[in-house]
Amino acid sequence: MNQAKSGDEIVHIHTVSAGELQTLFEKGKRDQLSCIVCRKPVKLFIGIHETPYFYHSDPSQAPCIMPHSEPANQDEPLEYREQNGFKIPKSRTITETKTITEPFLKSRQITGNPQYSNKTTTMAQLEEPYFQELSSCGVVLDAEQLKAVKTIDGPILVLSGAGSGKTRVLTVRTAYMLTVKKIDPRSIMLVTFTAKSAKEMQQRLLSYPNMTPSLVSQVVSGTFHSIFYKILIFHEPSKWQRDLLLKWDWEKEKILKQAGREIELDDKDFAYDQALQQIGLWKNSLAFPEDIQPDDEWEKSCIFLYKKYEEYKKQTGKYDFDDMLVGCYVFLKNHPDFLKKYQQRFQYFLVDEFQDINKVQYELIKLLSYESKNVCAVGDDDQSIYSFRGSDPKYILNFNHDFPRSQVVKLTENYRSSHEIVATANRLIKRNQNRMEKKMRAQHDSGNPPVLFYPYDEELEATMIVADIQEKISKGANPGDFAVLYRTHTMSRAIFERLAASNLPFVIEKDADSFYQRRVIRGMLAFMRLSLFPHDSKAAADVLSSLFLRQSILQELKAQTILQDCDFIDAFAYIKTGHAFQEKKLKTIPGQIRSLKNMSPLVALEIIEKDLGYQDYVKKRGNEANLEKGSDDIRDLKVAANRFPTIAAFLDHVDHMTAMIQEIKKLSKHFKDAIQLTTIHRSKGLEYDTVYVLAAVDGSLPHDFALESYRKGELAPLEEERRLLYVAATRAKKDLYLSILQTRRGRTAYPSRFLKL
Repeated sequence: MNQAKSGDEIVHIHTVSAGELQTLFEKGKRDQLSCIVCRKPVKLFIGIHETPYFYHSDPSQAPCIMPHSEPANQDEPLEYREQNGFKIPKSRTITETKTITEPFLKSRQITGNPQYSNKTTTMAQLEEPYFQELSSCGVVLDAEQLKAVKTIDGPILVLSGAGSGKTRVLTVRTAYMLTVKKIDPRSIMLVTFTAKSAKEMQQRLLSYPNMTPSLVSQVVSGTFHSIFYKILIFHEPSKWQRDLLLKWDWEKEKILKQAGREIELDDKDFAYDQALQQIGLWKNSLAFPEDIQPDDEWEKSCIFLYKKYEEYKKQTGKYDFDDMLVGCYVFLKNHPDFLKKYQQRFQYFLVDEFQDINKVQYELIKLLSYESKNVCAVGDDDQSIYSFRGSDPKYILNFNHDFPRSQVVKLTENYRSSHEIVATANRLIKRNQNRMEKKMRAQHDSGNPPVLFYPYDEELEATMIVADIQEKISKGANPGDFAVLYRTHTMSRAIFERLAASNLPFVIEKDADSFYQRRVIRGMLAFMRLSLFPHDSKAAADVLSSLFLRQSILQELKAQTILQDCDFIDAFAYIKTGHAFQEKKLKTIPGQIRSLKNMSPLVALEIIEKDLGYQDYVKKRGNEANLEKGSDDIRDLKVAANRFPTIAAFLDHVDHMTAMIQEIKKLSKHFKDAIQLTTIHRSKGLEYDTVYVLAAVDGSLPHDFALESYRKGELAPLEEERRLLYVAATRAKKDLYLSILQTRRGRTAYPSRFLKL
């Protein structure tokens, strides 16, 4: 159906601009749209593959036959008049036709990929009995994998492209060393990046011929932290007692906040969580306070906190997770006799996810392998995406420099994704300049070309994705077949809200906080909340920072509510700060805050931002070390608020969604088959039948900070962003969807430069 009734107006779908579609969709959900024939409720369908259309809410109802007057899916023919022998179109008044400034753009498939070649993969020649036995158990290797498995002595770099079976290579190689080469299991160190990976590898090893639990348990395997922490405990047990470990971020932040007060850093204004991350980056890069030259005031503050943090730990005997690696590195450097013993004991090193290694991890491997040189590094420089943790593709690119005469084996067969996805990923990543040359080849073609679709904004993007998932599930797909990937957590807000309103099971990461709990967002919402609830002390506390008032003022506000017998809004007029200009401004605030409750949320946000000075606050204190700028948070909030007619309705929605995200995180462990919402970073190593990538536009992928660095002449951040998109694309097995927003955060958006294939 191309038309429906909304109130007294008949809506023709092809005269509705893309920017109005979400509003129309919401009306349909509230039964505010009806069929022009039978008058029964209809809804608006907005999916990825079809143009929008109306349909009856009751699925059992047969479609109504529209009257002949319904316009066709095209503009009415123009009427002409004769003049001087020419046919000239008759002019029309503005009210006759509606110009669509933002048309709904149809999705399209990515084209230009080479044709699929069903050339058979060169499988390994299974001459040795051990590999024949493995093959009978279903463990088959291709020629490249076999070479990586059998090259035991000397340094070897195994470039394992996406979906190339690196875990199989690592585990078969370990089993081969133990059973065929009879290498002492205690001389092998197998390093992974997660405890989950270490466990998976042990389970795989036990499934291979002639592998026993006692043999596998003798291999020193685990994460970097677990392995090197054991060394520290063995040599210095009293110094590294488990009860001295600072496990939680809140413990560490408490230490930093205590130090921050010495230089008058505000507990609420200063981003201590970001400072903690920066300190961790410095430590893992073996950069200590005395070695660092600050680039700005933010780093200057962080260096001060770093120094105080280390002093506190030294005085109390405490340590954190980063100290496990740094401490072991320092211990081995300071005790050459012990280092020599470990160099003699460990003769073979197998390191998984080598592209994610940071400086201290790299230096530890170099130290221990100094004599044997038997390092097997398995990784993919095209998937190096953790620079914020200190990882760098240079450790792969320069591997031969630190490990001379190393061999390189390239695993280029992709056993995960379809040909169209692999071919697109190849075209995408080859634009990076700093990478090792390789080209993946798909082992199957049972999938569709990747699809580009063009939502008007973030709200419509979420609606279209959920509609597509629902459609696929109705045809037999399982919820666990789907993943929605995004660059940063803040981008998950709309898709989370749309899924929360559906009956679809979904999960989100445990560390994904509600968008509405972000510092800048919470401050703006506090003004709205205070306008509705003038006696809300928490809302009053949350607006203090944006008014450049210290948290200690809250006690004075509470006192004034008693002395003046007023609410918190009026109490601001009685606050004395010692600054005449500030006190004058505070006297005008009560009227401004009270006026908000009668405005639409969008208008209220404009007033808070400009008239109440929130814009100035964000410029001065809203961007410290955050990947997302405070001003971007505000634009995101405006997009979310635009759907609601009143502040009360919007705040109810905010509270409901804040509670929902906590509930979903609690329930996640019970969902065995659910749609996955996750950042691209967290998706690495995982795979799904269908993947949706949000906001494949400049400013998102690549992120604004990378574009800014590129403008300054730095290429590395932009290349990492391209690797991020490559990782996202190669999570998909059969279907890949890339969303190209027409507007992002209320502004015109442009397709990601990475998609110019």
